[in-house]
Amino acid sequence: MAKFKLALGLLASLLFALAPAAAVHAKEAASKSSAAKKQQTKKVKVVLRKGDRATGTRTKAAARDKAVRRVVTVRGKRKVIYQRVTSAAVPMAAPMPTMGDLAGLNLTRDPLDLKSSVALVLDQSNAEVLFEKNSNVALPIASITKMMTGLVVVEAGQDMEEVLTITDDDVDRAKFSSSRLKVGSQLTRSNMLHIALMSSENRAASALGRNYPGGLPAFVNAMNAKARKLGMNDTHYVDSSGLSKMNVASAHDLAKLAMAAFQQPLLRQFSTDPKAIVEASGHPMQFGNTNHLVANPGWDIGLQKTGFINEAGRCLLMQAVIEGRSVIMVFLDSKGKQSRTADAGRMRKWLEALKPGNLVLPGG
Repeated sequence: MAKFKLALGLLASLLFALAPAAAVHAKEAASKSSAAKKQQTKKVKVVLRKGDRATGTRTKAAARDKAVRRVVTVRGKRKVIYQRVTSAAVPMAAPMPTMGDLAGLNLTRDPLDLKSSVALVLDQSNAEVLFEKNSNVALPIASITKMMTGLVVVEAGQDMEEVLTITDDDVDRAKFSSSRLKVGSQLTRSNMLHIALMSSENRAASALGRNYPGGLPAFVNAMNAKARKLGMNDTHYVDSSGLSKMNVASAHDLAKLAMAAFQQPLLRQFSTDPKAIVEASGHPMQFGNTNHLVANPGWDIGLQKTGFINEAGRCLLMQAVIEGRSVIMVFLDSKGKQSRTADAGRMRKWLEALKPGNLVLPGG
């Protein structure tokens, strides 16, 4: 019995001695497991952050990816991770077809690969046609309308220093075009005409028409009467700004308008000023030209007007001197913001290459 008790005591002592070592091993194992998990978490975080630092040469698909920062809890501790989320691509809306597109004019090809559906170039001295493309089709002309507005105002002999006021009637409620002229702004008729031609200011053009004897209806009638007098048989106006798609003309008609407007020094000056400061209600305002070519010293431009509404595309009417020859250029229904002036550049290079033999340059 004594031997049994002695053996039992030895066994208990042995177990007691081994217990701390087992606990230490268990603790070390748990510590290693926790460290491994921490290291794994850190690796994930580093990889995800590296993916977030994409270079500037990413593809379009990668550009749509976004790195989302998330805070998670791991074994009671807060961790920050970054996950990449890919968003679905939004399809681009198809551009609205112009009236020229609906007529199929955009399918017409030409040797200069112009981006304008309609083009016409005339020798100003004798009206000789140098280049034409769909030039007899009447299309919306947008703000080229304002050149006729200017011609009617100047020929009416109205007081150019009379102060006119922008009213609620001048606000565009059809296309909601923007304007820097607030309702109540006061400018002289001269300044209204200046920024209407140079900066294509719609409210200024509207105010010019409203302040004609008989109001805007009488002014529009005068515009159409002047068109008929100039032989512009494919032309019709319904407003003084060109915001309506019902203002239409052919390129040949617009060339006739340019020749008539060129006879007015004020229209030449106002339409070709690169920029100007005008007084509006006693405060100076700076306006710029919608045609950047007028500030280009390589161009000699005597008259110009741009235009744009969705139905018309980009339009340009211009008089310029190229290789000593004065020409009238008309471009209608051009696609792309700079396409109309780019077409003018293509046409200029083509005209420079012609080198007409009947031209007499200075010095013989």
